[in-house]
Amino acid sequence: MATPLSIQLYTLRDQIAADRDGTLTRLAEIGYRSVEPYDPTGDPTGFRKLADELGLTVPSTHAYALFSQDAGEVFDAVRAVGTDRAIIPGGIEHELFTTTDGLQQVADQLNGFAAKAAEHDVLIGYHNHWWEIEPRFEGRTALEVLADLLAPEVFLEVDTYWAAVGGADVPELLRTLGDRVYALHVKDGPGVKDEPHTAVGQGIIDVPSILAAAPEAVRIVELDSCAGDVFEAVGESHRYLTALEGRS
Repeated sequence: MATPLSIQLYTLRDQIAADRDGTLTRLAEIGYRSVEPYDPTGDPTGFRKLADELGLTVPSTHAYALFSQDAGEVFDAVRAVGTDRAIIPGGIEHELFTTTDGLQQVADQLNGFAAKAAEHDVLIGYHNHWWEIEPRFEGRTALEVLADLLAPEVFLEVDTYWAAVGGADVPELLRTLGDRVYALHVKDGPGVKDEPHTAVGQGIIDVPSILAAAPEAVRIVELDSCAGDVFEAVGESHRYLTALEGRS
């Protein structure tokens, strides 16, 4: 793999709120060489300086702030943290994914963000949960239908856990979406909506088959919640995935 194993920092949101620098330092000590911020607008210059000191790259960042802040300022922050990829991780009404008209509205909104992003040399991506997977249109998930409506430059970050919870055959979904998929959120757990996640490799998700279906996609560990010590879980996830894919 050309890109290092990454981690979505939302996994450690409480720890980052208490001690950002210490948290990033500990992630680097575990072995992570890449991170995905969940809000680039909070001290992007200071974040980038620390990331450089720790040898951390930023393949992408979530940019929920686009719904509440000036788009130009958000895109400037995206570039400042060290990436040109901004991902919409939600914020769109779930009901829009249940009809073809609604999906066209979603596509129009994402394509609109993409046009604004292009003015700042930034690309826009979309991150799914289960509600883009459960609705079906002649056997296709809403996410697949949406992908056909998106401008070519709009990419996808597929959350593999939530895709499984939504009922998808995740490897087949990834093969269908093909090159549209830039990154995967890799997580594990009991495979239901309201239970804590586990370290990757310790739940019911068939992680090896999923990763094999998208060999070029960036791997990003994320645990939305964790029943035990979160640093232990992200450490176990790192060890499992580096061994699975022969990473150093």
